[in-house]
Amino acid sequence: MRSTEPVVLVVDDEPRVAEAFALWLEDDYEVRTATSGAAALEAADDDVSVALLDRQMPTMTGDEVLAALRERALDIRVAMVTGIDPDFDIVEMPFDEYIQKPVDGDTLHDVVARLRTLNQYDDSIDELYRVTQKLATLEAQLSERALADNDEYQRLRERKATLSEAADAALDAAGTSTDALGDEFARLF
Repeated sequence: MRSTEPVVLVVDDEPRVAEAFALWLEDDYEVRTATSGAAALEAADDDVSVALLDRQMPTMTGDEVLAALRERALDIRVAMVTGIDPDFDIVEMPFDEYIQKPVDGDTLHDVVARLRTLNQYDDSIDELYRVTQKLATLEAQLSERALADNDEYQRLRERKATLSEAADAALDAAGTSTDALGDEFARLF
């Protein structure tokens, strides 16, 4: 049974961090907290629309929790909220957004709002968003030389170009444009 408020799952092995995130979000969302990977998987169900997931946790890492969530085919948007610097290992990870700690309440609200907006669009737009986020994360953290020398990064750029062209063609065929889709769509990209 769906809850009346959107449900956000906060997963962090540091109880104070999980509690702070919950306090920042609880006025607008029903918030569930988990301080381990196992507890996160137990709390994740069809009611959860967004998960804020730490990568570095003992016993079961955030990467493993993410993989398990995707295997269960739950329709949950996932933002990795972590102190781990991103590297090319994120290219194949099926998250929606990558946010580095420390974060504040406004940032968390913005992330959750963007991910909830993303639920309105189809899978191709979803993939374009994920690819765009991965590129932005890598470009913010790694040198131009490191990026230029990495085949995975180049494939990601090519994938974004292909997805962007397909999205533009679909919009043209529908007789619309990104301008007509409004501010929410524009904020995603």
